Amino acid sequence: MMHLTPQGDTYIDTILAYKEKGKALAHFNVSNLDQARAICEVAQELDQPVIIGVSEGEREYMGVTMVRKVIDELNQEYAVPIFLNADHTYSLPKVMEAIEAGYDSVIVDGAKLPYEENVALVKAAVDAVRLYEEKTGKRVLVEAELGYIGQSSSLNATLPEGVSEANLTTVEQAKDFVIRTGIDMFAPAIGNVHGMLTDAPEPKLHIDRLQEIRKVIDVPMVLHGASGNTDEDLKAAIDAGITIVHINTEIRKAFRDGEMEFLAEHPNEVAPYKFGKEGQEKMKEVVRAKMKLYMQ
Repeated sequence: MMHLTPQGDTYIDTILAYKEKGKALAHFNVSNLDQARAICEVAQELDQPVIIGVSEGEREYMGVTMVRKVIDELNQEYAVPIFLNADHTYSLPKVMEAIEAGYDSVIVDGAKLPYEENVALVKAAVDAVRLYEEKTGKRVLVEAELGYIGQSSSLNATLPEGVSEANLTTVEQAKDFVIRTGIDMFAPAIGNVHGMLTDAPEPKLHIDRLQEIRKVIDVPMVLHGASGNTDEDLKAAIDAGITIVHINTEIRKAFRDGEMEFLAEHPNEVAPYKFGKEGQEKMKEVVRAKMKLYMQ
């Protein structure tokens, strides 16, 4: 399985190549080196580029500039492109902190704000990033989300508060939002939810709504909160125009489960690299399955 662009092509070229072919790039979040390396090993195995994301909380934990250094080192080690995204970022200062640290893209998340406030925040971020591009010559992609899908990557008994059918992205607002903000990528709410449900099936995705939105906007679309969704729903979303798919909770759970299984069998083990390795192996199973699915 070959990736669609040679290493060295820009991030946006890679995304547009996948969009044109009707395939999707995989985006996985990390909060330590074990997880980042597991993702990169699978990406190399499948010869596919991959996006590694770090949220505000993950960046705070790992260090904003340290993450950039780690991804630079991994790009030297692995023979596939590894792109770095500043996931869900809630303020202009945090946007610029990530951009100035050299991240390839940033997601400006004002989805919980009233519509006009969301537009204003995202437009201010786009303007600031474009000014940064003029000064540095570095292309940085800006993504934004419309329609609330929750904020926590966790296991939940019920839907997060504020997530409902009423908050699905409408076609009219999607078109208005993309035009007024000037974003490079758009993340709609189509039934997707951050986190995973433990006592109920994941909500089905509204593929019909996604198809309607695709007709009125041309920027690449991104599916957030895809942990727990069925393969059928994810494939249908990609066929309907999704170009990047985010998974976090599902790989976190796999990583945790691998470590817990090892520690249950070796309760006196205290070397993190030993139980971390088992976490990696469980996580790689999920990463591998998702990346293969997105390229079907």
